[in-house]
Amino acid sequence: MITVVVAIFIIGYLAIVFEHPLKLDKTVPALIMGALCWAAVSLGHLEVVGHDHHLGELDEVLLHHIGKVAEILLFLIGAMTIVELVDLHKGFAVITNRIKTTSKLKILWLICILAFFLSATLDNLASTIVLVSLLRRIIPLKKERIWFVSMAVVAANAGGAWSPIGDVTTTMLWIGEKVSTTGLISKLVIPSVVCILVPLLVASTMKVFKGNITAVDRDIDKNKSQESALSSRLMLLVGVGGLIFVPIFKTVTHLPPYVGMMLALGVVWLVSEYIHPDEDFSAEHGGHHASSAHTALSRIEMSSILFFLGILVAVAALESVAVMGADGHMVGLLKSVAEWLQEVIPNQNAVIIVLGFLSALIDNVPLVAASMGMYVSPMDSSLWHFIAYSAGTGGSMLIIGSAAGVAAMGMEKIDFIWYLKNIAWLALIGFLAGAAVFIGIEALMG
Repeated sequence: MITVVVAIFIIGYLAIVFEHPLKLDKTVPALIMGALCWAAVSLGHLEVVGHDHHLGELDEVLLHHIGKVAEILLFLIGAMTIVELVDLHKGFAVITNRIKTTSKLKILWLICILAFFLSATLDNLASTIVLVSLLRRIIPLKKERIWFVSMAVVAANAGGAWSPIGDVTTTMLWIGEKVSTTGLISKLVIPSVVCILVPLLVASTMKVFKGNITAVDRDIDKNKSQESALSSRLMLLVGVGGLIFVPIFKTVTHLPPYVGMMLALGVVWLVSEYIHPDEDFSAEHGGHHASSAHTALSRIEMSSILFFLGILVAVAALESVAVMGADGHMVGLLKSVAEWLQEVIPNQNAVIIVLGFLSALIDNVPLVAASMGMYVSPMDSSLWHFIAYSAGTGGSMLIIGSAAGVAAMGMEKIDFIWYLKNIAWLALIGFLAGAAVFIGIEALMG
């Protein structure tokens, strides 16, 4: 019956990977796969391993995993709603309206720096959406713009890797108490900077980033009314401040991150209720209620939340189903895979670099979820930091390898093969350079 569980997971995963040829939203196979994996465990009367690595009751083990998944989903819903509230009040226009240069090289650096720090504060997906919207205003020709959008994806993924709220995978590791805020930042900020700095320096020498962008009337004056609105600056400050507050709240109170996110969302929602946008803002959004949290909630990617639910529940089944380990004791299936990998590839760093390459081909969420079930290491072990780096930045090597890349692909219709030819090698050298720096720093400190 274990074979059936694995087969369900593989078939479901293939349906997710080939969602475009199948014309099927990836959320559908994810939900079906998650439910069927546990159904097979139950109907097959398979033994399961609990979070204490001992055999446990099916109901208790499933409830434990659902609780952990719920923590992640509640956190993501809160973060997405805050970002949407800031966007509804044109908070991001405060940043974007200040970019007035026409130099391609200056725009490249500005965009990458913005993407790097925005993704650490918001997340790589939200920052990519914001920057694509910005680039559409300042670079009218798509054949020029997609170069900048693609570099923004690489920068956003690098920026998200060193922040506990910058990427779904780092959030998973943080909520799962595999990494701490200070540990993640201190160990990954330098490798992440190298990860974007190397391709950025190389890209700066390329012909496509020389000269000025094609002339365009940016209509900045018309947008000044948005920026001058009371809601814009205040909501940007409150929204970003609320997100930054969440890790601080966890450090001070030692409560789970979703509690801090509940508080942050409540405060941001409260402020939004008492903000009265100017007439232009109200007219553009269809009235006062258009800028409320109810509108923000309707705009969040609920299908993505349900996708994470399905995939994480399915991975939990693989993590829990018991098989005979190398030492003769019953262990989770993913733990046994980790033991096998250690035998085949004794160098753990090499295994994690392979994980980075895999994250470019398949979604990094199940990869990280699987790794959390495969390894047993203390909080802030270099293993978890390197997994966070590899899974977060490795996805940049293909346009489909990260949430930021998929968003950019959908918004700008970036061709898979074009990205593979023109951007993948830049992302690759950045990924390897950052990995080398991480390993080097660990060797010096160890």
